[in-house]
Amino acid sequence: MVHPSRSTLTRVTVPALVLACGALLLGSPQSNRTPADTKRTVSRTPDGHPDFEGMWTNYDATPFERLGADEQFPRDLAVSTADWLVQDGPKSPRRPSMVVDPPNGRVPLKPEAVAAKNAMLAQPSDSLERYGPWERCITRGVPSSMMPSAYNNGHQIVQTRDFIVFHSEMIHEARVIPLDGRPHPGPSVRSWNGDSVGHWEGDTLVVDTTNFNGKGWIATHAAAGWLRGIAQSQACHVVERLTRQTRTRSATKPPSTIRTSTRVRGPWRSR
Repeated sequence: MVHPSRSTLTRVTVPALVLACGALLLGSPQSNRTPADTKRTVSRTPDGHPDFEGMWTNYDATPFERLGADEQFPRDLAVSTADWLVQDGPKSPRRPSMVVDPPNGRVPLKPEAVAAKNAMLAQPSDSLERYGPWERCITRGVPSSMMPSAYNNGHQIVQTRDFIVFHSEMIHEARVIPLDGRPHPGPSVRSWNGDSVGHWEGDTLVVDTTNFNGKGWIATHAAAGWLRGIAQSQACHVVERLTRQTRTRSATKPPSTIRTSTRVRGPWRSR
């Protein structure tokens, strides 16, 4: 990875696991503008928690899944904001894939899930059913909105004692996540992005998301490869874990997501 990134380990607790995040977020916090000393301490909010507030980006040239020999493509420069992404960084060489488990770097999708996706995407271009929620400007989804895309990877985080907000450049949507200990609503309340609640475990922010409406996709962007277009079920349960790091003033670990779903043969992780 070219830049220090943010870590979200997302875990899911349903039948078969599904998803992953991409390398997330590089930015500058707002609460502590004083120069960092050599110990690189984490800046904190007035209530003592790590400060995530600021503007971040998660550009990353890492393939979502590990590419086979027949899937490689030329990494030539192009006239775009992604030019610098096709080159390995001097301190962090390009990783083979964001998916780190299974070891082969591939999401173990069920054949019937792939067949259903292929049938949907084979529909004529004038059919609304072949287009996902991102193309229809509804949402990128959760956790898809935290995965790097080809463009519009900016994220603004606003943090208070009782709430944290992830405001994404893409589609300009915001996840407003309460931190006040409230439970999820009952199963009759569902939405495209589910219901997210957060809490602190030491210096780690844990975001738990349930209550999906089952109309979205696990991943909506082309960079997700075979995962794009795989349906997201109502049973999805996403747990994201974000931890600020001290190696540099604005660095965080790369995010990981573990999810479960009926669309895959077994669990998998990405970061």
